[in-house]
Amino acid sequence: MQNRFPCAAVVILLTAALLAGCANVSARQTASNTGKVGYGSDPVLPKPRPTVIPTVNIADATGWRGGEHPLAAKGLKVNAFATNFDHPRWLRVLPNGDVLVAESNAPAKHDEGFSLKKVFMSAAMKRAGAATPSANRITLLRDTDGDGVADLRTTFAEGLNSPFGMTLSRGKLYVANTDALVAFPYSNGQTRITAPPQKIADLPAGDLNHHWTKDVIASPDGRKLYVTVGSNSNVAENGMAVERHRAAVLEIDKASGHMRPFASGLRNPNGLSWNPQNGKLWVAVNERDELGDDLVPDYMTSVRDGAFYGWPYSYFGQNVDTRVRPQRPDLVARAIKPDYALGAHTASLGLVFSRGSSLGPTYSNGAFVGQHGSWNRSVPSGYKVIFVPFLNGKPSGRPKDVLTGFVGKGGSAMGRPVGVVIDKTGSLLVADDVGNVVWRVSRE
Repeated sequence: MQNRFPCAAVVILLTAALLAGCANVSARQTASNTGKVGYGSDPVLPKPRPTVIPTVNIADATGWRGGEHPLAAKGLKVNAFATNFDHPRWLRVLPNGDVLVAESNAPAKHDEGFSLKKVFMSAAMKRAGAATPSANRITLLRDTDGDGVADLRTTFAEGLNSPFGMTLSRGKLYVANTDALVAFPYSNGQTRITAPPQKIADLPAGDLNHHWTKDVIASPDGRKLYVTVGSNSNVAENGMAVERHRAAVLEIDKASGHMRPFASGLRNPNGLSWNPQNGKLWVAVNERDELGDDLVPDYMTSVRDGAFYGWPYSYFGQNVDTRVRPQRPDLVARAIKPDYALGAHTASLGLVFSRGSSLGPTYSNGAFVGQHGSWNRSVPSGYKVIFVPFLNGKPSGRPKDVLTGFVGKGGSAMGRPVGVVIDKTGSLLVADDVGNVVWRVSRE
């Protein structure tokens, strides 16, 4: 009898949370919730409100029905560049204009063990359409006639292990699998990889691989590779021993193979992009959960060698997270405040800087961010693509909605944006892993 009660309590709590989450997802989430709370270079950070049971409120995944599509901002238009994918997550444009699409999901084993939080998260991910097996494939798209729709499609690489980031440097295509960075020889115009992968470096993975996505980008001179690795926990509840080389951007020297943390204290970094104005490396980061609806904001920030950004001991600079034991005031004193907050729980993943004025002067200098959308906020946030204007290499104003309408009036999600890239025409491509579409945003 003593063993039955905790199980019953878990069921009751889980059921209550899921019922609460079944309430309609308000269309308010698609509006521009870009006030000072959780947004901008100096966001308002409300008082923490720790919760024992995570809030579960996610838009149920339904996909797009015939003729439906997201809504582009004034002066822009959107069309389907390609459809019928299997969970498209990340994009890379090759020098000849071909587009690579990583069709991927979490590996079968990546978050082993039982906890109440994992039960909630698993249920939420199923409703969000994120619990399907990984296709482990990269697909190549080519628009041969220039009409904004891909008309050539090939399986470029397969048999990968939850691939995510891709980058081309000095004749090699580097792919960040969940457990290793690998490379393939590539020649311009190639439509399929036939060579076996060359392992460049092992990456943190294993049965406990909580944040499984890894992005990769090459330095402009081709000498270094930078890889993102997310944490193995929310706030180090699994201990810091399992966080080695995690919550960080890693640097790999191609000549020697030496790998080291380049920047750390970044809970779940994803999209990497070079700022064309000053050459600095930027990253989009998902922050911690269970401190309330408006804490902690996700963010985008430049990263520099040796810098520490707070996780798990503090957030958005030196705001101490009292849940973490033991405390480390010595590290908190070093914590750097990120450059720009992107809203709490928005799951900001994709990041790419604009290049030129092909989308109009409004978007000529700044960064596009793909916000996958919250699963644990009473009023959902994200579920859209935004643009953050820049001036002199820094964010210079409030974000602007670029692509919205991913959530319908009934609260279901037709799509969820993830990776974003600029194609050879200057248009914006957006991977939608629920709608299974790559969208193309161009000037009207």
